[in-house]
Amino acid sequence: MPGSVRAWAISCPIDFSGPCPPQKDRQSRPQGATILAAQIPQNPPKEFHAVSTNDALFARAQQVIPGGVNSPVRAFRAVGGTPRFIQRAQGSAMWDAEGRRYIDYIGSWGPMILGHGHPAVVEAVSRAVSEGFSFGAPTEREIELAEAIIGLVPSVEQVRLVSSGTEAGMSALRLARGATGRSKIIKFEGCYHGHADALLVKAGSGLATFGHPTSAGVPPEVVQHTLVLEYNHVGQLEEAFASHGKDIACVMVEPIAGNMNFVRSSVPFMTRLRELCTQHGALLVFDEVMTGFRVALGGAQSVYARLIPGFQPDMSVFGKVIGGGMPLAAFGGSKAVMSQLAPLGPVYQAGTLSGNPVATACGLATLKEIAKPGFFESLSAKTTALVQGLTQVAQDAGVPFCGDSQGGMFGFFFHPTLPQNYATVMATDKDRFNRFFHGMLNRGVYLAPALYEAGFVSAAHSDEDIALTLDAARHALRD
Repeated sequence: MPGSVRAWAISCPIDFSGPCPPQKDRQSRPQGATILAAQIPQNPPKEFHAVSTNDALFARAQQVIPGGVNSPVRAFRAVGGTPRFIQRAQGSAMWDAEGRRYIDYIGSWGPMILGHGHPAVVEAVSRAVSEGFSFGAPTEREIELAEAIIGLVPSVEQVRLVSSGTEAGMSALRLARGATGRSKIIKFEGCYHGHADALLVKAGSGLATFGHPTSAGVPPEVVQHTLVLEYNHVGQLEEAFASHGKDIACVMVEPIAGNMNFVRSSVPFMTRLRELCTQHGALLVFDEVMTGFRVALGGAQSVYARLIPGFQPDMSVFGKVIGGGMPLAAFGGSKAVMSQLAPLGPVYQAGTLSGNPVATACGLATLKEIAKPGFFESLSAKTTALVQGLTQVAQDAGVPFCGDSQGGMFGFFFHPTLPQNYATVMATDKDRFNRFFHGMLNRGVYLAPALYEAGFVSAAHSDEDIALTLDAARHALRD
């Protein structure tokens, strides 16, 4: 009957070293060797196999996935319209289900610093896949990736690999509490550190998109030890430490807040933050999931180390670039702090897929490429050219506009001056941004579909890509 569902199974002998025998031998096979392959419609309608429009795919997705997406920002709720369903990507471009090509400035939200399908990464992943998908046991490649991270980030002596930025941030928070024996933490309004309960308070980005300062489902008692301060506000920072200094386990901060689009920590703010953490015995945790190996080879902390002599955080959280587009993240710090983790210490953390051999191959190949001489100089020049070009185009059109960038990460606002905190980000022209987003999308330029998200340039972006982007902007600003 059309549309009905039945189970399809593939049966093989227990010995999987050879091909399955013909189906006529099914009855002679050992019991227990049947593998349930899928539950799929029998004689499904034509559209089940091939849907050629984004609208149809989105409608279908909403029937089986909450909101039609697996991460809220992808739903285009902030800007309106239908999300683009991507079929493939190569270099600096992506193609949607309708065959439209876009210059990609999302880069999977940061990981694709080399562009899509870089040959060295594809080769490394292909080789790793041929050796095995996952073992649940240590591999040499985990050591190599840890050594690579430690070699690029002086503040990190040991790292623990995990599978997502949320997991890394959550684990770093637990470790900071365990290592200090304290409960309170400080975070900043507009900074997002993943969707762990204790950190999902005034978190910017996705929450701001939907107008909720804090997620439902987070009980007040879970966040009673979370102190939320204004970003770049030294006075609030001093007051918090004066009141709670002996109870503060850590301060977690995005050094460049990519979940407010692009807002830098000021040098005076970062200087005082480091001083107060040191004075009160709290750990300074840099959330470099977005900025790590993206804004500079040594991450944002290397940028601040050039501006503040001797500057280092106590712990760091990484993701995105270190996985090269695969699910991989890490947190690290001194041996003294990291030795508190199980199996050495009392702070428990574990993960079935942590250090996955395919993901680590992808990440290691990516780090090897970005460590080559001149890589970040070239990447920074491209990003600067893009932001300066957009600023000039807006100025020529008489539109209030400002932008900023570091390495391969950038942001812009329809506002005369750069915001310094969440409140000033919220005061920028959201309606103008939304119109600009759609104007660019319709002209083949894919920007982040929300005012609160940063943009990313890759090594694959060409001068022609940037020129085409600026030409599209000239027209989009007239829409």
